[in-house]
Amino acid sequence: MAKLHEQVEAEFENIERTLADIPDSDSLSNLSRLELAGLATLLNNFYNGIENILKTVMTTKGMNLPDGPSWHRDLLNAAKSLNIISESSAGKLKQYLAFRHFYIHSYSFDLDAEQMENLIKDILIVYDRFKDEIQKTIRRF
Repeated sequence: MAKLHEQVEAEFENIERTLADIPDSDSLSNLSRLELAGLATLLNNFYNGIENILKTVMTTKGMNLPDGPSWHRDLLNAAKSLNIISESSAGKLKQYLAFRHFYIHSYSFDLDAEQMENLIKDILIVYDRFKDEIQKTIRRF
């Protein structure tokens, strides 16, 4: 249990360092293509941290992690089904998962500041809710 707590806390710290580098959504229209690409990387890093936490919690619970081409989506759905996170959080996180998929499979010139604005506007609320739910899940172990 202590090891789980330490691993999750380390991921929370990494996510929070990432969030600290994300600019206000109001200023995205002024960003260059290179800066937008950097911001996209931060959004991807945010979601990677979320997935790392879900994988750690599920592994500690003795659950098998999903595999195959849809494992990212399946991981999020499993976390919801196992009551690790709420349906509401899963719904919000699906937006970041979709962006992650887009980011991985596109070119930087395809990035749209307006789409990223919507993700950034809610990111702190989404993260705080996720963090709270994970901490409650860990306390139940």
